[in-house]
Amino acid sequence: MKEIDFNNQAWGQIAERQYVWFRQALLDGVHLLNPYIQDELGNLSGKSIIHLQCNVGADTIVLAKMGKHAIGVDLVPGNIFYAKKLSDDLGVTNIDFIEADIMKLAEKHHEKYDVVFVSEGAVGWLPDLKKWGTAIRHLLKDDGFLYVFDTHPFFLMFDTDKLANGIMDIQFPYFGKDPDVDCSLGYTYEMEKNTKAYFWMYKISDLINSLTSAGLHIEYFNEFRELFFNAGGMSGHDKEMLFNYDFNNDKFPSTFSLKATVYNK
Repeated sequence: MKEIDFNNQAWGQIAERQYVWFRQALLDGVHLLNPYIQDELGNLSGKSIIHLQCNVGADTIVLAKMGKHAIGVDLVPGNIFYAKKLSDDLGVTNIDFIEADIMKLAEKHHEKYDVVFVSEGAVGWLPDLKKWGTAIRHLLKDDGFLYVFDTHPFFLMFDTDKLANGIMDIQFPYFGKDPDVDCSLGYTYEMEKNTKAYFWMYKISDLINSLTSAGLHIEYFNEFRELFFNAGGMSGHDKEMLFNYDFNNDKFPSTFSLKATVYNK
């Protein structure tokens, strides 16, 4: 699929820069899972964890320290290279990484896990959530659970340049089917000329239906005002890794969390 190939190339361009930033953040002890994730994940002692779309593995390293063992999976060869280097740099040994397309992971990986973890800017890079749900079920032990924390699609609709000034203007239709072409990946890094990446808007119903059709039961779906990065004009605390607009006390959600388990009749 050409869009996935473009995404692979685009993310590969920033893999080394991501590694450098996360390495320092981990060494300084300032890269943590945000408080919502920490609270909802609970105690992972003794659990095996697989982290889908792990980027350069910073969150995978945090998860490995919380559980028995963690596996990170990512499409981009550069991300996997630097994820392994990052874990080696930090002396984390109960961890491994797999280079794979999530859409095809079930064809080549047959281990089962206590926890499937997906977080922060992951879901929208996938063109087919039904396959995503099938892959998750394939990876889960019968008594395991899926945990997702990501950008709420309601927030994804807005023009964030205007939103910083309190103007709620829809830029990306909620029911849009064509992927948005992104030339920055949401970062300020200078990208190579003609670099492009594709991001798919997703609906809450897409998430729920993809998981229930794969045989999972939704334990909860929670919504939060805060975002996990500063989209511009936000207030927040880097230590907590949560940000919000001063005017958004009760207007809209920016993120959500979801927990699902295997449905047993």
